[in-house]
Amino acid sequence: MRFRLTPTPTQEQGLLDHCAHARFVWNLAVEQHQHWQPGRASAPGYVEQCRQLTEARRAFEWLAAGSQTVQQQALRDFTQAMANFFAGTHRRPTWRKAGVHEGFRIVGQRGRQWDARRLSHKTGQVWIPKVGWVKFRWSRQVPDEAKSFRVNRDRAGRWHVCFAVIPTPIDGPGTGEVVGVDRGVVVSAALSTGEQWSVPGLRKTEADNLRRLQRRLARAKPGSNRRARVKMAIGRIKARETDRRKDWVEQTSTALARSYDVIRVEDLRIKNMVRSARGTLAAPGTNVRAKAGLNRSIHAAGWGLLVTRLEQKASGRVEKINPAYTSQICHACGHRAAESRESQAVFRCRTCGHVDDADVNAAKNIAAGRAVTARGALQPLGGAVNREPQPVLTSVETGLESPALTPGGGGRQFVPSLVAGSGVSPAI
Repeated sequence: MRFRLTPTPTQEQGLLDHCAHARFVWNLAVEQHQHWQPGRASAPGYVEQCRQLTEARRAFEWLAAGSQTVQQQALRDFTQAMANFFAGTHRRPTWRKAGVHEGFRIVGQRGRQWDARRLSHKTGQVWIPKVGWVKFRWSRQVPDEAKSFRVNRDRAGRWHVCFAVIPTPIDGPGTGEVVGVDRGVVVSAALSTGEQWSVPGLRKTEADNLRRLQRRLARAKPGSNRRARVKMAIGRIKARETDRRKDWVEQTSTALARSYDVIRVEDLRIKNMVRSARGTLAAPGTNVRAKAGLNRSIHAAGWGLLVTRLEQKASGRVEKINPAYTSQICHACGHRAAESRESQAVFRCRTCGHVDDADVNAAKNIAAGRAVTARGALQPLGGAVNREPQPVLTSVETGLESPALTPGGGGRQFVPSLVAGSGVSPAI
């Protein structure tokens, strides 16, 4: 649960000091673990690092002026990050940079280490060690089960407080209705019901202003006040775009979780899809700029965040379907052909003539849970419908063998005649 903090200038300086101390302790821990090599003694653990922190606070007054709770929690977070890295679920923790990673975490029992209270209809306060009561915008009740919170500042200079609370899953309507969601770049989410939703991005004037500021940033001298002002202006525009995307994801995921009992999406490996096409010096990539633009569009569409929020809100009701050829298969007859997708928006089946929106047709295949086999076709009852007729030899009274079509031979039932007097069947 995230709320907007409104600290005073004095409180803001105290929050920045906490962020700097947490970042300093984290980077020291990163340096200790990067110094380790095979054959050397193991890097210090959390207990040893806390002992070293106590000695450092005794030696440096500027570090002792900060909150020990904030600094120890940074070490605890780093220990958990290393555990996640060795478990193979996360990347190795890296350096934190000033101006980019501005934040810290407070963990403890509410009422002793920290507390939150409501002042008025739209205003609340949270107690932060060595900073005091800091106001935030009260938009909903802070649950009593919250045991920690994180304070951070984004690149636009806005402060937020995030309380760690496990949200309650949203119950489905109970109708058993299934929906398929096809994620795309032009249409962010196309439903099997025919609805199409897109992420609201930047307006034209905002996009033009962003490009102008980026050109100005390229001319600004590194470390100058002008460069800092331009970066802040760019951060505000980027934050506006991010807020719109997150708001769209929240509203879309909530609507889907409330309206359908089963939500089926494509099982996409987004990290592999957005890899750079730059290549290496020995084998340089091709169409690098076009691929970079596609990667930005995929990130802007919020593919991964939408599914993550769906899995959190509709727990146990989200199914991931094999995405192979879902955009090339006709939902009406099951025929697969790459030529059927005439354009980004039009799907026209080459066999039955079925016409539909390309994204909606793919969403219908996802809703049906369809996946292709090794033959590259759907396998309905009786066999594939787009395979050539296959002869099957059957015994007849004359002792000769007569070919007959197997079920699923394209729907045409016929038996070719035997060549008179030859006793063999002609080629089909």
